[in-house]
Amino acid sequence: MMYKKLLLPVGILLPLVVLLGACGPAVNQPPTQKTVTINPTFQSQLSPVPTIPTYRCGSWTSNNAPGRYSTITIYARLTKDVAGVSGAMATAVVHFHDEDVTLDQHPTSDSGGYVSFPLALQGRQPRNIPATIDITFTNFPGRTLHCTSTFFTPQ
Repeated sequence: MMYKKLLLPVGILLPLVVLLGACGPAVNQPPTQKTVTINPTFQSQLSPVPTIPTYRCGSWTSNNAPGRYSTITIYARLTKDVAGVSGAMATAVVHFHDEDVTLDQHPTSDSGGYVSFPLALQGRQPRNIPATIDITFTNFPGRTLHCTSTFFTPQ
């Protein structure tokens, strides 16, 4: 008897489920992609290899996250074909948030090409805002070379 009671609702609901399932959204095929053709002469077109400059320089700081009233040291190095260049005069400009300051010291590079500048921050840079420093080397075989900027961010 229980079997007959279940048979009637299943007999009515099953066709409804099938009909409702057939009313779903239509499936669309994605558009076909165009075929990409690579010109076979592409690999024969070589890009020129960049030349490495004879003189190079770089700079960094002793602490890139100092306190606002700290004193840090700025380091820089001048090289010619990876060997240090001695006797070049260096100048540093610190770009604070509200002003640019050219440091009074003008050190001359040692035999390894290194120079250093002490920098008392004196609260001139707001917290969490980076300040940048540019270094310029002069008086080496009649040349001037600007280093890429280094930075520090007071905490």
